Amino acid sequence: MSGNFGFGPNDPSDPGEPNNSGGPDFNELFAQFANFGINPQTLFAAGAGGTGAPLIALETLREISRRALATHPELPIGSIDLAKTQEALSIANNWLDEATIFPASMKSNLPAWSRRDWLDASLVGWQQMLEPLAEGMASALTEVLNQTAMAEAPELAGVTPIMRAFMGSLIATQLGQSVGQLATSVTGSNDVAIPLFDTAAVEPRLIPQNVDLWGDGLDIPIEEVRIFLAVREAAAARLFAYTPWLAEYIKGAIAAYGRGIKIDINSIQEQAERAVDSGDLDINNPESISVAINAGLFKPEQSPTQDAALAKLEMIIALIEGWIDHVTTKSVANRLPSLPALSETLRRRRATKSPTQQLFTTLLGLEVSPRKMRECATFWFEVSEELTVKGRDERWDDPAFLPTAQDLADIKKFLASTIVPDDLSGLI
Repeated sequence: MSGNFGFGPNDPSDPGEPNNSGGPDFNELFAQFANFGINPQTLFAAGAGGTGAPLIALETLREISRRALATHPELPIGSIDLAKTQEALSIANNWLDEATIFPASMKSNLPAWSRRDWLDASLVGWQQMLEPLAEGMASALTEVLNQTAMAEAPELAGVTPIMRAFMGSLIATQLGQSVGQLATSVTGSNDVAIPLFDTAAVEPRLIPQNVDLWGDGLDIPIEEVRIFLAVREAAAARLFAYTPWLAEYIKGAIAAYGRGIKIDINSIQEQAERAVDSGDLDINNPESISVAINAGLFKPEQSPTQDAALAKLEMIIALIEGWIDHVTTKSVANRLPSLPALSETLRRRRATKSPTQQLFTTLLGLEVSPRKMRECATFWFEVSEELTVKGRDERWDDPAFLPTAQDLADIKKFLASTIVPDDLSGLI
């Protein structure tokens, strides 16, 4: 089979329009991009525009995510929603005052968002966080094209900017579809448990439609469900408002992963040939190709540097989730009769992959295990026992004070190694 997946020069025997120049057939390129759901005119304009603009175009991301969300019904925010949400968040913040030193981050009188509100507000955060991944993939593709152009097909050199733009559009499409789906299930503005908003703008908000959906069929009073989710939402908002370094830390781990991406054309061709022979891939069906890419069919082997980047990313996400779990439990214990059932529901849904987990699995091959989150919740509990609530929360002042996965095996030893004695005279 051909290794160009329809993007190379025409077959001379093709009865269609001739391409006597020997260069790439741009009519074919236009058709292929359109089949992937990517506007070819926009793509070629981006390719001709140089490398200054982000690869993940915000307008493309917005269009794709809104289209994905539009396939689901959306309810408007009413006055009753606002009143109930405000009450739940007020209760949550009162309880959290006893469980964390981080102050409440209420900055407006808008406690509730619609699904569309959350989607539109979060897109810039998603774009900035995943842009390094698109850059890494585009750079890897560019390197392969340049090598091929030098060795075998000089005409491919002119396609390089377009293929960079294509890679950005492909990531934007995957990300937009994922964010559109996320908007149908996240229960609050910070429910994804990663910092998407500027710290000056972070505040807790619930999405009433999704809160009701989360509690549907649980046989638990919806008021308790709402308060439980409000405590988690307000806790996350307090943490993210206090830790301005977190977003760059996560983005840095994604960038380190992206820089390690290498494309092995021979390996991809072998995988593709096996997939075609088995019927898992139809090269004439763009949807089949998209499914194969999303399923990781052509995913290259990871380097040790990439493994380290994913381990770093998994650990910080687990620490965030573990802290939210611990602080929520500390806040609502003896206050919500349904806490055991609510916690079990949360654990069960994590075990089947949360929407955030699915997003990172699709784009990075990263799976944050529920066990790792439980271990991190235990870590925060033990730290609060050893160092008090203040000492626990001050761990977020610097990533150097946070544990690695190996440190979780002996928490007391880790704490001893990172605590500076009040009296340093014995060290002189």
